[in-house]
Amino acid sequence: MPVLRIDDEGFRLGDTPFRIISGGLHYFRVHPAQWADRLRKARLMGLNTVETYVPWNLHQPGPGRFRMDHDLDLPRFLGLAAAEGLHVLLRPGPYICAEWDGGGLPSWLLAEPDIRLRTTDARYLAAVDDYFGRVLPPLVPHLATNGGPVLAVQVENEYGAYGADAAYLGHLVDTLRGHGVDVPLFTSDQPADLARGGVPGVLATANFGSGPAAGLATLRGHQPDGPLMCAEFWIGWFDHWGGRHMARDAADAAGRLDELLATGASVNFYMFHGGTNFGFTNGANDAHTYHSTVTSYDYDAPLDEAGDPTEKFTAFREVIAKYAPVPADPVPARAAKLSVPGVELRRSAPLFGHLDALGTAVASDRPLTMERLGQAFGFVLYETVLPSAGPALVEVRDVRDRAQVFLDGQPVGVLSREGRESALAFTVPRPGAVLSLLVENQGRVNYGPGIHDRKGIAGPVLLDGAELTGWTSRPLPLTSLDALTFTATTAPPVGPAFHRGTVDLGEVADTFLAMDGWTKGNAWVNGFHLGRYWSRGPQRTLYVPAPVLRPGPNDITLLELHAAPHTPAVTLTPTPDLGPTED
Repeated sequence: MPVLRIDDEGFRLGDTPFRIISGGLHYFRVHPAQWADRLRKARLMGLNTVETYVPWNLHQPGPGRFRMDHDLDLPRFLGLAAAEGLHVLLRPGPYICAEWDGGGLPSWLLAEPDIRLRTTDARYLAAVDDYFGRVLPPLVPHLATNGGPVLAVQVENEYGAYGADAAYLGHLVDTLRGHGVDVPLFTSDQPADLARGGVPGVLATANFGSGPAAGLATLRGHQPDGPLMCAEFWIGWFDHWGGRHMARDAADAAGRLDELLATGASVNFYMFHGGTNFGFTNGANDAHTYHSTVTSYDYDAPLDEAGDPTEKFTAFREVIAKYAPVPADPVPARAAKLSVPGVELRRSAPLFGHLDALGTAVASDRPLTMERLGQAFGFVLYETVLPSAGPALVEVRDVRDRAQVFLDGQPVGVLSREGRESALAFTVPRPGAVLSLLVENQGRVNYGPGIHDRKGIAGPVLLDGAELTGWTSRPLPLTSLDALTFTATTAPPVGPAFHRGTVDLGEVADTFLAMDGWTKGNAWVNGFHLGRYWSRGPQRTLYVPAPVLRPGPNDITLLELHAAPHTPAVTLTPTPDLGPTED
């Protein structure tokens, strides 16, 4: 493919003037069997380029470990993009934000108690260098200079909103170049942060969702020559648990796009297709109050969570056609969906009855954080013995992020980081009663200084004002449910439990798992972790990609943290419910 060049007038592809018309499409938020479909639809909307982040925390789940296969086969994704005739903007981090757990920074970095992320801290830079030394060599053959689709590579991500460490950014540039990244580099920042996030000799781009004239004018004031580009044109937004579903009027977004393209600038939609925060991968925000991001990353994008065109797809396609060639193909039709009512989940496995099969308890004086336990995602069960009977006040100084509290296995309350609930009063029935705290990591903060977000219990636990010692910390990552033993039940068990049922399918298609009557937990289909559910909404259904289903019997498993409905059942519905758009 031709190589992208930057001159005083703008972009050139080879010797031809070129405008980047791109959209965000994160391979790690889409089932790999659906990558080709999403890329084809990007081309059909009129895009000539797609953009993707690269999540360090998935590719390198531990020091010395590295993955780039199956659902993380980025070279395959790049090859599919090239086969579709699409260019690629690559954003390898190390920090990506993306409403992704920890902004993509791996949790094991936080095992160092005083590490300073996104700085020249030697420990952090050593980890970054190791990561780049693993992730970049397989990608270099896919650079445009080597005949591949990757036109340009981003340096860090919105760094100007975080810090002003020019030496850190310079180190990243040198490292990228040292590993053979010889295509143009770029930074992306919100207009007010351009000076702090820029690097001399590297193209600056701006991120905004409205006011394109003002945003581009600020960019031109910062960078007098060269191409103008909005690297994140926000056309939707993400949702938090307990909030409303965020949506943006298609006509309004298309009108702002028209204004942007009329200036001659290049653009990357954020997002073209959002996808899903499968498993435990969602991030969180903490601007004085912690808010966890929901499982769906639909983002009110031109292509919805199931890959179907929305009103924005058609509206954007019409605008793009005013400025660039658009394929003559019709807008793709919505794909067929499955509908199966009343799938009963009559087999169960109590969580507390399977602890030894799910994780090994570690003894220590104080509770250990997830990072100290070498655990990235999931839950930790903390237990200690209370010395005496009678009224008691327990204070947990730093819950990250939600603790269900049990006394001899019976629930006595919930402590929540979001609700700033840190104390419970109860009566201890006997000396030697076991206090248990089941703590859920609801997603690491992905933006701002809060990215130093250790999980579990990160501070002391007090009993009537005195520190409780003598704990076990049991990691429950739930990476596999194979060791669970399910038994048929006539009444759902009390307390946290796994519930399983089977649905027979004659054919497979995308569908949505409706969680009516359930409170809070996680869902799996045939061992594939769909993500979290929570009755507080806004999201009420979970997307089930067709490739995780199969003709014949299919297992549906829920971990319900509170109480299952009297008739434990779920519905496969053809229609998503992401919640109300108004408060």
